[in-house]
Amino acid sequence: MTKSPRTFSPTEKAQIALLAIRGEKTIAQISSEYQVHSTQIGLWKKQALENLSEIFKDNHKKEKQKETDHQNQLDNLYKVIGQRDIELDWLKKKLSIFNP
Repeated sequence: MTKSPRTFSPTEKAQIALLAIRGEKTIAQISSEYQVHSTQIGLWKKQALENLSEIFKDNHKKEKQKETDHQNQLDNLYKVIGQRDIELDWLKKKLSIFNP
């Protein structure tokens, strides 16, 4: 009878990685407590440390970029609407020649 692999939620992985980072318990103690292989704990710890800087990144730049993209799109749409209005006015003038 084979045992299916246990899956861990991202929250559980983060908790285990945090325990490993803190160093209050050894990897072997954490491994036996949570029944996770020590290599896996090391991998989660490494991933957590590598991606920790992502939490503190300045999202202001991304928001500003989105805002400028949105404004550019809005400007283009207003330009298209203005062009259509000019074409419509021109067509109305041309049609008035045929209608007395």
